[in-house]
Amino acid sequence: MLGKELRQCLHNGTRVYGTHVTYMSNYTSIGKMLEVGLDYVFLCGEHMTLDQIERAALCRFYAASGVAPIVRISHPSTSEVAKALDAGAHGIVVPYVETVQQVRDMAGAVRYRPLKGQKLEELMAAGGPQTPEMITFFEKFNADTFLIIGIESEPAFDRLDELLAVPGVDGVFIGPHDMTTSIGYPEQYQHPKYQEIVLTTIRKCRAAGVGIGIHVQPKVYPSEYMLELMELGLNWILDAADITFVLEGLKRRRMELGFEAAPASQNIISRAPKTCVG
Repeated sequence: MLGKELRQCLHNGTRVYGTHVTYMSNYTSIGKMLEVGLDYVFLCGEHMTLDQIERAALCRFYAASGVAPIVRISHPSTSEVAKALDAGAHGIVVPYVETVQQVRDMAGAVRYRPLKGQKLEELMAAGGPQTPEMITFFEKFNADTFLIIGIESEPAFDRLDELLAVPGVDGVFIGPHDMTTSIGYPEQYQHPKYQEIVLTTIRKCRAAGVGIGIHVQPKVYPSEYMLELMELGLNWILDAADITFVLEGLKRRRMELGFEAAPASQNIISRAPKTCVG
């Protein structure tokens, strides 16, 4: 599934499945990820240490293999959008947006690349390209690109209707770690206020015809709960990270063979950066 098809799925509610590639990013292992049946891979430029060259290699590999590469840029920046798209990203996740102007800027950078500056402002003020030549060009040049905005704070949630109304928004990403901290209940993923934010965001996104996803961890979002959210409309599933499943599989196998559980001091997950959750 490449960007054009995935963008359609975001809007029509079709479910797509992917994971955060952090561990299996070397040239020996990346081919193995294709055996999973992923619709997309998520590459993080905000919290992870992948550089531009590494991200470009991964984007090109996955796109050539029929898996849409999605890149989370470091912050709302038109130049960061341009670099990620030029490196081969199909989808752009913009973290921590809070204003209509931020979303408008990001939409312009994704939808009307490579236009910038005054001409881009004029085009967006006019509601899009006005000539057949320009319409055809942007449809072809940006055929696989799409925009997902990060709703990761209480101010962003409070403005959700306004942000969803900006032309060019294809999906929404809820960052659980950032959102729970913003509302004053850090890492309390079962807190009623956070739960209401999740449910309300799902409803509003589906009503607006916009894709909606959350970066989920199996311990926080067990399969039964995920299925409930998917029935409500959650449709782009960002399921943990490759390293999460590697570690869980190794720990489970070790215990099945009769070894005791690893002590806390050896538990890598307990010391992993919490910001990787979202």
